[in-house]
Amino acid sequence: AEVASGANIVLFTTGLGTPTGNPVTPVIKISTNTRIYNRMPDIIDINCGTIIEGQETIHQAGERILDYVIDVASGVRQPKAILLGQDDFIPWKRGVSL
Repeated sequence: AEVASGANIVLFTTGLGTPTGNPVTPVIKISTNTRIYNRMPDIIDINCGTIIEGQETIHQAGERILDYVIDVASGVRQPKAILLGQDDFIPWKRGVSL
């Protein structure tokens, strides 16, 4: 929905390590916990588990994310989804699914 409405970069937070990308716009994957980041450093761009661990503040993590977004938007850096060719399109189901 974000890309269809004009998003130029998607910030995708994950606690499970979902390997997703997008064929239209860069996807920056942000881990909510260090354990997942350490298990999947090849597909996750940024670890924000550092906040809950007390290694940095929300503000510091936000600055780090902003710097990364600026690098991607400027063409200085490519997110891992692009480097790995993860340009899948997955229509997510809404609501309960059995």
